[in-house]
Amino acid sequence: MTSAEKVESVQQRAPEAFFVVEGGSSRQASAHAGILAIPQDYEVVLIHDAARPFVSQAITQAVIEGVARTGAAYPGIPVADTIREGTRLLNRSELRAAQTPQGGRRDWFLSAHAQVTEELTDDIALLEAAGFPSEVVPGDPKNRKITLPTDLESTEIRTGLGYDIHRFSTDPDRPLWLGGVEFPDDKPGLEGHSDADSLLHAIVDALLGAACLGDIGVHYPPSDPQWKNCPSLRFLTETSSLLEREGWRILSIDATVVAERPRVMRKQSEIRSAIASACGLPVTSVSVKATTNEGLGSLGRTEGIAAYSVATIRRR
Repeated sequence: MTSAEKVESVQQRAPEAFFVVEGGSSRQASAHAGILAIPQDYEVVLIHDAARPFVSQAITQAVIEGVARTGAAYPGIPVADTIREGTRLLNRSELRAAQTPQGGRRDWFLSAHAQVTEELTDDIALLEAAGFPSEVVPGDPKNRKITLPTDLESTEIRTGLGYDIHRFSTDPDRPLWLGGVEFPDDKPGLEGHSDADSLLHAIVDALLGAACLGDIGVHYPPSDPQWKNCPSLRFLTETSSLLEREGWRILSIDATVVAERPRVMRKQSEIRSAIASACGLPVTSVSVKATTNEGLGSLGRTEGIAAYSVATIRRR
């Protein structure tokens, strides 16, 4: 269905289309024109809004199966918002946001168009107004409708890689921090201007790298006295806020510690919780793993601890 002046150009651009017809003055009139163009030996009609370009085969198949059962069907998704009609609160558990394609028996549609003159918002409403039954099948939030210019905004997803390494301190009393969690029985800790938490430093670098906002040394330089012995969770919290101000949302963090000591995984749950809290993430979006260097190199000789991290972020 298209405007009269575009019928020929649409036919040229979509030669595989069974037909291209001129639409009416309203959605309902356009749907009627399309149904009339369908050969009479077709029993089922599906009507889809071109403004929903992300429809899937699964939704289409579900509607067809619903029509076979009931005579008419449409895809719907649960309503997440609280809905009010004036001051009356509606039970959202019983509400569905209707999507397309909406399908039904061809003879039902023709009968409904002949009976109902009121302009309705979709095809199932037309059938129901004429007394025909319908059923709702599962829709999909991805099957969204393009109505406003903002609906065309794309979603940008980026991934950043972070790496950090610190040697163990010569100070036997220096505490060891990894992932924002102290390991009090594993002194000495790591040498550095801050608390030298190599795991969190790697995560911070991964986040900054994904957003192309420099690295940890740019934002928290060791030359600045305010970061002296600073808990690295502060770096992570401030970096998360920085990304939020730039329009980014953190989706997930995956990190690996390379160390002969301590036994990092015994505190894995605490570390994941600390990182998730600093980033405003559910714990299920944070992964922390640990491995040794099999006695090889400086890490294998227990001279320090290294960490790698991958962070995924999203911006509309």
